[in-house]
Amino acid sequence: MANLRAGLVGLGMMGRHHARNLRAIDGVDLVAVADAQGDPHGVADGLPVLPDVHALLAQGLDYVVVAAPTMFHEEIGVAIAEAGVHALIEKPLAKTVEGARLLVEAFGQRGLVGAVGHIERYNPALQQLRRRLEAGELGDVYQVITRRQGPFPARIADVGVVKDLASHDIDLTAWVTQRDYEWVAARSVFKAGREYEDMVSATCTLSGGVISNHLVNWLTPSKERVTIVTGEKGMFVADTLTADLTFYANASVEQTWDDIARFRGVAEGNVTRFAIPKPEPLRTEHEHFRDAVLGKEADIVTLTQGAQVVRVCEAMIESARTNTFVDVRP
Repeated sequence: MANLRAGLVGLGMMGRHHARNLRAIDGVDLVAVADAQGDPHGVADGLPVLPDVHALLAQGLDYVVVAAPTMFHEEIGVAIAEAGVHALIEKPLAKTVEGARLLVEAFGQRGLVGAVGHIERYNPALQQLRRRLEAGELGDVYQVITRRQGPFPARIADVGVVKDLASHDIDLTAWVTQRDYEWVAARSVFKAGREYEDMVSATCTLSGGVISNHLVNWLTPSKERVTIVTGEKGMFVADTLTADLTFYANASVEQTWDDIARFRGVAEGNVTRFAIPKPEPLRTEHEHFRDAVLGKEADIVTLTQGAQVVRVCEAMIESARTNTFVDVRP
């Protein structure tokens, strides 16, 4: 069977990592690249740098990876769908909910495989966490806390911290817990002199009574990527920078004092840091998308799921602007 012919549009910081993985996975050949701004990182490696997605599609492709700025996702994605080609589109799916819905329809109506590059789903720590939650190791889930903080990346010019960074946490929280967002409340600040927010604090509710808290900013001098899930039997802490997963168990402590014994609480128990394989998340993402294009069983972030992430992002922005809770129930 011939290898799949893949194209890449967008040769910036993320594009170079996509190119590396497209060249590394089995069953795929990277045959064409495009970027109107050229190739600052030498991604092409001998391939001609085409000017746009239309020139890219003329090369006869099976699928395209879109790593262009978010503001161009809708236009590029629709062109790919109209050409009958599958696509993996970097997160967020689109700049607006309307654009995201248009992409869902464009690929869905043609029976094409479309996926969104929410790479955190493929982080080994979060993959392990989801499996352990699904197996009931935490019991009833109460709360998810995420902290995604660090300095401002100069490459981001067309969205704020909500759509660029909080979108990761929105997707991973819904995916890890297998719950849907229902209500969103948020506060944001603008400190860096840009038109977009650079810090947000959000409190949300998910189906089944789970609550989530998200702290996200571009104003912290050190990088932090942490997901904490608290439940009936203790707490999981996933550090996605190191791909480490640790479990803090609740201890059962017998209370002899009658007044205290009436109250149910928790105590510190055993701490377990799991030894887990740590493949590169982006490599895993590409392998799953390749399998989906081939019609094999694969775990991809669907365009519908990506569109819901954009909807929750916009709800955070609206909540901060209007000082209200925003309903995002499906």
